[in-house]
Amino acid sequence: MIAIVERVHRAEVSVDGESVGKCGRGVMIALGVEVGDTETDVRTLCDKIQKLRIFRDEAGKLNLSVRDVGGEALVISNFTLLANCHRGTRPDYSRAAPREVSLPLYEYFIETMNGYGIHTEHGMFGARMTVDMAMDGPVIIPLDSHTLPQK
Repeated sequence: MIAIVERVHRAEVSVDGESVGKCGRGVMIALGVEVGDTETDVRTLCDKIQKLRIFRDEAGKLNLSVRDVGGEALVISNFTLLANCHRGTRPDYSRAAPREVSLPLYEYFIETMNGYGIHTEHGMFGARMTVDMAMDGPVIIPLDSHTLPQK
């Protein structure tokens, strides 16, 4: 499972011009579910994300987590994070888990983030979405659950 965590001042996702999710100060998370991923991958990523010290403290150092600053999260499903571009010019998405696997894990991810006390909204799974955000930094952290200690 891959997550791209972006520190934001605000972020909002729309489908067909209608807002479906938003967050204020916090993180926008693009989430890609891979074939073979399980709830363990979700717990691993959520645990890491809620602890990441990517917000500035009073001394200006990146010492605070999204929880420490009372931040929010916006989660967007994104199968294109699993693109294999090694051959040719058309990305291969065969590593992306099918909907019947990825949708329940996406929903569990949102539930887990909310369980950490981080108000978490989300996009519409499988829809064509427009994301509007004001990045902060920019701070962009790529995470792969397969390279982190499992929770």
